[in-house]
Amino acid sequence: MITERLPRTIGLFSAVAIIVGTTIGSGIFRVPATVATRLGEPGPVMLAWVLGGLLALFGALTLAEMAAMYPRSGGVFAYIEEAFGPFPAFLFGWSQLAVIRASALGGIATVFAEYLAYFTHFSPFQVRVAAAVTILVVAGINYLGVRNASRVVNVAMVAKYVGMVGLVVLAFGFGSGNWDNFTASGSATPTAFSFSMVGAALVSIMWAYDGWADLSYIGGEIKDPGRNFPLALILGTVLIIAIYLALNAAYIYLVPVAEQGQQSSSIIASRAAERIPLLGGAGGGIVAAIVMISCFGTLNGSMLTNPRIFFAMADRGLFLKGVARVSPRFQTPSVAIWLAAFLGCAYVLFNDFQQLADRFVLGIWPFYILAILAVFVMRKKAPNAERPYRTFGYPIVPIVFLLAAAGMVVNAFVTDPFNTGVTFVIIGVGIPVYFLTIGRKRSKV
Repeated sequence: MITERLPRTIGLFSAVAIIVGTTIGSGIFRVPATVATRLGEPGPVMLAWVLGGLLALFGALTLAEMAAMYPRSGGVFAYIEEAFGPFPAFLFGWSQLAVIRASALGGIATVFAEYLAYFTHFSPFQVRVAAAVTILVVAGINYLGVRNASRVVNVAMVAKYVGMVGLVVLAFGFGSGNWDNFTASGSATPTAFSFSMVGAALVSIMWAYDGWADLSYIGGEIKDPGRNFPLALILGTVLIIAIYLALNAAYIYLVPVAEQGQQSSSIIASRAAERIPLLGGAGGGIVAAIVMISCFGTLNGSMLTNPRIFFAMADRGLFLKGVARVSPRFQTPSVAIWLAAFLGCAYVLFNDFQQLADRFVLGIWPFYILAILAVFVMRKKAPNAERPYRTFGYPIVPIVFLLAAAGMVVNAFVTDPFNTGVTFVIIGVGIPVYFLTIGRKRSKV
């Protein structure tokens, strides 16, 4: 029996806020134009966002069973270890350490700094430095206590969600848009539909949706986890899907898909705001402020949840023991937090946003597949174990998730073999690392 060493201080509202706060960040302000470029038509664009939302929801509906059954620090790491043993769990942790988590922190901080530059006119190098400094500031907040960090998440979540709802209302109520943009005639050059194209677009879309599993990483700190965990996972994911679909509809209403594809993926929200006369010349600044709040909240939420993976690895003997240190004063995994922060700083100083985003998505999804497979495995291994929540729609919901997720990863190999291959080579390096270190020690026990 594993004893959790971090106090359970996070209630239902904060849990929902963490999911929404860690998910809604930079992606929804960058990805839509990339999707528009790839698909070229409003129908397929909205279909891709719906499919991405369903994929995230089906994942959350399934993962909630493992989360309620094993409410431990480390989340996905703990579920993989329970179902498949220490080697796959180590590989997940290695991937988080080597590429996934640092890429996520760096990517989110980069967008925050880019929109800060809207007001301060940073050079490209200064943007990277500002991003690194932001990561360190957020790490300091999290080091000082989970209550402080969750309060920041709560405030940022409400602010960003209200801001995005306001943008949708203003777009349809006062924007100079056109309903004809939702028809094929809104595209200058109609694109032949293919599921492969939608699959390629889903890789980008799942960067925007990622965060639905992040609450699991602080499972050891959730109050009444049997009740709050499933509720938070499902409610948070539904809220995210609703605002993403509404905001994408607002983008299309104001900016035709063909025109979205001609613009930089970082400015679609500003382009849309410029077409709301009620905002006057302040639209760009207002949107920049909303994006900054969104990214800061997401960065904080990511720093709150993901260092718990490194903490859990060390606590279970799969990583350096010192990383499992808990601050006696602030009751936080202090070494894990600063490790994540310094890795994020290193990545953001040497990689651009697109490199960070692509590596993150393709690096983490194979492990989401393992986490969902763990539900099937544990129903066989522990059929009589207490399950406060059982997966809705089992086995159809998890099977659909697994087929869609596997298809997305395979399609990425077909459409972008080089970059996808690089990501998997980095993950694969963890295999000899395990057998030369942790695995070797375990075989001698």
